[in-house]
Amino acid sequence: MKRIIIFLSFFAAFFHTSCSDEWLDPKPHSFYTPENVYTDKGGFESLILTMRKDLRADNTGERHFICSEMAASDLGVPLVQLDFRKLTPSSSTYYPFLTMFTRAYEFIKNSNVLISRIDNIEWKDENEKNALVAEALWHRAYWYYRLVNNYGDVPLILEELFGPKLDFATYSRWTILEKLEQDLEFAVKYLPTPESTPAGGVSAGAGYHLLTKVYLANMKYDKAIEAADHVINDYSYALMEHRFGKDLDMPEYNLMWDLHRPENFNLSENTETILACIDRFEAPAEAKTAGLRTMRNYNCGWWYPAVLDSEGKQGMVYGGEYKALYGEANPNLVNTPYYRFDIWSYKGDTWENTSDMRRADENWVDMHELKYNNPKSVDYGKPVNPEYFAALADTFYYTFAFPHYITYVPAPDPAINPMGSNGDWYIFRLAETFLLRAEAYYWQGNMGAAADDINKVRLRAKAKPVTAGEVTIDFIFDERARELFAEEPRHSELVRVSYMMAKAGMNGYTLQDFSKKSWFYDRVMKYNTYYQTELNVLANYVVMDPHHVLWPIPQSVITANTQGVINQNIGYDGADNNVPLLTQIE
Repeated sequence: MKRIIIFLSFFAAFFHTSCSDEWLDPKPHSFYTPENVYTDKGGFESLILTMRKDLRADNTGERHFICSEMAASDLGVPLVQLDFRKLTPSSSTYYPFLTMFTRAYEFIKNSNVLISRIDNIEWKDENEKNALVAEALWHRAYWYYRLVNNYGDVPLILEELFGPKLDFATYSRWTILEKLEQDLEFAVKYLPTPESTPAGGVSAGAGYHLLTKVYLANMKYDKAIEAADHVINDYSYALMEHRFGKDLDMPEYNLMWDLHRPENFNLSENTETILACIDRFEAPAEAKTAGLRTMRNYNCGWWYPAVLDSEGKQGMVYGGEYKALYGEANPNLVNTPYYRFDIWSYKGDTWENTSDMRRADENWVDMHELKYNNPKSVDYGKPVNPEYFAALADTFYYTFAFPHYITYVPAPDPAINPMGSNGDWYIFRLAETFLLRAEAYYWQGNMGAAADDINKVRLRAKAKPVTAGEVTIDFIFDERARELFAEEPRHSELVRVSYMMAKAGMNGYTLQDFSKKSWFYDRVMKYNTYYQTELNVLANYVVMDPHHVLWPIPQSVITANTQGVINQNIGYDGADNNVPLLTQIE
């Protein structure tokens, strides 16, 4: 309900179709009006804290943004909205494919308020002012980066709006990216060093990391390498090479387990963290979320009555050891066989015998490890056998392997249903910086340097090194999958590369036919076998079409914009009304 209220308030300010005189001339109802809050440095710092909290929308709660991006990719499918043809500008049924658009603009609004009001007070120290502006620019750039790589061309709002605006227009994503580049180039000059940045705060390291992504999106590979160099060489970041933190004294686990304990993300000894948001169970109610929900979102539905035994009876019950370990799983993402098995096969290794710690037996739950736990079952204690299930769809939903080392976030209070409790979560991590720089080297044709950076990540995980001759864009994204599952905005990054290849005219891809043919769609169709079979699950066919490379602009936004035109993405209803894009920022 709270989110609905925020949502409605946001659109009252941005896309409302009519406003009363009272709204146009608001009367202060509280001490906490903008005129009273943003009167000193402390007021602006409180707004910065709000922006940092906004980042948690990526990875907290059910059906959060990162989970949805993973579910719209080569690595998974969304359980309920398997049929992407049901994704329309007016309905996304269950996942935030529409609401991420409006929420992102809500977050951008907070940045614009600070940027627009920063000179309303006199600053004795210009550097203090610039540091606040720098972080606000970073947050705005972060959300616009996500918007242009999920929705393509979108409206560009760069200042606080003080009244109703009904004439928004759509800007070219390339124009927006150029603006993000300029803003971040300013920001990195004034963002604090990582060593002087508190947990959850945006440092110059996070600034250069995001700038690396923007340079890549703009196909400026020399600059992308230079920005990544700053992150890798100028600060005290380092890949973690030894076990640390919580569970250090538990020999059954390994380094990758430690690296993915939320309690370890913001430890000072974790030199790999560039930016991680904060969400603690012990925090006051108003300062924490409903939790990460990782066990609910990503784990298989092991406890459902449809998990039948050899007599066709219920073989699993919700309780006992499995409840504590795997939680009340009701997956909003079903990962693909490609992620579970195929990407771990390399140079004689398979998922069953790989040296890669990211697929180690102690880090994953595979189906042979799930045993019937219903004491009334004739098969009690035996491995779960999907051959006994009533339908193929039951196998799809209730029994699939999952990376326990990533999803396991138990609740400190045993009275709480374990779904994935409150916990910190990575936004940026040094391992990704190496993979971003490797990608920049790849686009330059420097495969040796690309292999070196990929191998820094692989060798840390005890995976076999890749050779220069084996480096491809597909291998780089396989490595991102191995390293960054449930962490990276997968759909955004796939779409970013798709735009780059289309602009370069590679492999027959073009910007003109982007919604008809893209690297994103071809990769999903090649590796996500669920879309190849059009499996029927819960009265939904697993279907995706080429135009689903981009998500639709919400119809409510387009309709409310009565004095202008916000373009719809090609392939969705309303695209026939599109007008030329804006390419110049006034």
